[in-house]
Amino acid sequence: MKECLIVGAGRGGTALLEVLHRFEKIKVRGIVDINQQAPGLLLAQNLGVPYGSDFMSFLHPDIDFILEATGVEEVFIQLQRLKGPKTVLIPGTIANIIMALIDEKEQLIKQLERQKTERDTILNSTHDGMIAVNEEGSITLFNRSAEKLMGISSSDVLGTLAFETIPNSRLHVVLETGKPELNQEQVLSNQMRIVTNRVPMKDDDGNIVGAVAVFRDITELMDLAAEVTNLKDIQSLLEAIIQSSEDAISVVDAEGKGLIINPAYTRLTGLTAEDVIGKPADVDISEGVSMHMQVLKTKKPVRGVPLKVGPNRKDVLVNVAPILVDGVLKGSVGVIHDTSEIKKLTAELEKAKQIIRTLEAKYTFDDIIGESEEMRYAFEQAKNAASTHVTILLRGESGTGKELFAHAIHNASDRKYNQFVRVNCAAISESLLESELFGYEEGAFTGARRGGKRGLFEEASGGTIFLDEIGEISPNIQAKLLRVLQEKEIIRVGGTKPVPVNVRVIAATNVNLEKAIQQGTFREDLYYRLNVMPIIIPPLRYRKEDFSKLSHHIIRKFNQEFGRNVESIDEDALNRMKNYPWPGNVRELENVLGRAMINMRFNERVIKTIHLPPIEGQSIHRSSSSVQITEDFHTDLAEPLDKILENVEKAYIEKVLSATGGNRTKAAKILGISIRSLYYKLEKLKITH
Repeated sequence: MKECLIVGAGRGGTALLEVLHRFEKIKVRGIVDINQQAPGLLLAQNLGVPYGSDFMSFLHPDIDFILEATGVEEVFIQLQRLKGPKTVLIPGTIANIIMALIDEKEQLIKQLERQKTERDTILNSTHDGMIAVNEEGSITLFNRSAEKLMGISSSDVLGTLAFETIPNSRLHVVLETGKPELNQEQVLSNQMRIVTNRVPMKDDDGNIVGAVAVFRDITELMDLAAEVTNLKDIQSLLEAIIQSSEDAISVVDAEGKGLIINPAYTRLTGLTAEDVIGKPADVDISEGVSMHMQVLKTKKPVRGVPLKVGPNRKDVLVNVAPILVDGVLKGSVGVIHDTSEIKKLTAELEKAKQIIRTLEAKYTFDDIIGESEEMRYAFEQAKNAASTHVTILLRGESGTGKELFAHAIHNASDRKYNQFVRVNCAAISESLLESELFGYEEGAFTGARRGGKRGLFEEASGGTIFLDEIGEISPNIQAKLLRVLQEKEIIRVGGTKPVPVNVRVIAATNVNLEKAIQQGTFREDLYYRLNVMPIIIPPLRYRKEDFSKLSHHIIRKFNQEFGRNVESIDEDALNRMKNYPWPGNVRELENVLGRAMINMRFNERVIKTIHLPPIEGQSIHRSSSSVQITEDFHTDLAEPLDKILENVEKAYIEKVLSATGGNRTKAAKILGISIRSLYYKLEKLKITH
């Protein structure tokens, strides 16, 4: 390590500091200038190099050389007198020459590096494989195409002897003989067939200084030869396809003269080959402009253009596309459709759509039974949300009627005449769910439909999509769903172009999403996008006042399905059902009442306890790592079960709140419910903790 001192921090001293600071084997002991604002001192401060105004404090016997950059003779003389005996004093003029040489060297190095980069880029971009050796036979070049064709990494062969590493390259033979080997066909070790040229490299004096091999895969050439051989067969096959097609087809050349028509064209237009072949493209037009001529002019396809063709002025729709061969326009092909058939199909399709729409969203708020306080609150929220386009999250246990609410919200909104698409996210595999929701492009995966497929979000555009079991979707689908909610657009599987969608999202779940977020299985940002308008649908065990009306509604429905005439359910049977916790909610209630009606005789009109299938109370045991209930509840044995359950729930919530010091957020997490649900229960149970 050599140490130096720079005296003078002006332009020259600054340049010297910039250059010397980059050298690992030179340490700048300091830079000095009487001008405290000199640019070299500011640079030294940024680089962490010592600096000052008096060179005396920097002089040291260990300094190897001093660069005098002031150009002041008195300073040079003083330094000459004061420096140590081993210190070399270099005047500014010599220092500038050194600096210029160093700078020139760096510029040359950069230029060489740039040229090397350009050379490597060119060699690695070529389709041909290239291998080069020097006069000793060591490999100096092995480009990217050579790696691909031979299945060998350049790092494994560069610097090795070619006759040892790649003996079949024969470059060592070319080095010895000095004779080129041209257009040599060869089979590589990986069974790939190539054609190669091997030539010696000579200097200006004719001395051999290396050899290079250039080769390429000839599989494509062999395939091309086979294609040329079968060209006539293919042409005959294409003509046969055109002639046998039920679609009317018309082909013209680049000048707009008729080339080919098929029998379907003659049947549709009434024109024969004699009327069209060799004639201008507009010879068949009765009303309108020839689309063949427009396509030949613009080189762009046209679709669905109405025209009248032939002597009978037939109403048709035409699709015309240019015929391009290697980018050269060779003509155009048109497919002609009878609009009478299209009009008929369109009318049938519209009728089918109307039927589908009525079937898709079948329920309204009138179909949902509930007079309890909890249900009235849920109704109010749902009806308010229906008048907006806000995203809705329906939360409740399985069987509480989340899908009915989704139907009702759609039918109460201004989207009710558009699509209502239902998706059970838990019933579809992850790979299939992504393509079903967002669609896919042609060729996105094996078996993809030709032309691609619209996804359910596109199908529901303008309407509503109901995503049931939203808590079961994978992180990958969650990320894409977040994009839909944020950007109002989707990207099909295998595509890159965003597709805008105008769709109202209603999601539903019986999963504790807050807990799922803590466990890392559900995205927090997606949760906030979905939870804009949460609607909690209460379980059946909290709706005891709805049992009578709900049961009679289910009985009327089953009367129609079973062909029965059951009128009601007696009080004892109803009370027995009220005392059951109904873990399956309304769905389980339907099951029990349906089985009860099947157990009845045909002439019986009232469901009694004897008709009910066995049902047992189900205790719900909750445990927590933080809280346990230990109190015993002394109640009157005549007190109803729902009151006892309410007391247990109230005591448990109070115990959790005490354990968390009144922190309701922590309490909600321990209880496994949302903070909104906790506030609802605090109000219902009159808990003031």
